[in-house]
Amino acid sequence: MSQSDQVIQKIGETVLAGTETINRLAERVDAIAQQTQQQGYQIFALTDAIQALVENQDRSLARLDQLTETLRGLAYVLEQQQAKNN
Repeated sequence: MSQSDQVIQKIGETVLAGTETINRLAERVDAIAQQTQQQGYQIFALTDAIQALVENQDRSLARLDQLTETLRGLAYVLEQQQAKNN
């Protein structure tokens, strides 16, 4: 094999090795892109869940405020009745 043939063979092997490396890197980039997309979906779902929890908490706090006012009213009535009885 002539020296030029050997050089051409080495260049071909180098190009082939580079192509294989690029293909592996492309596969890794694709995998990372898929993971990133999946994480984006998960973040979106978590955001929706958090929003629902916040809305439920707001409703619960409003109901708790109503209950507190009702209990204050009942306590006031009981105090008034107790004052009349004494």
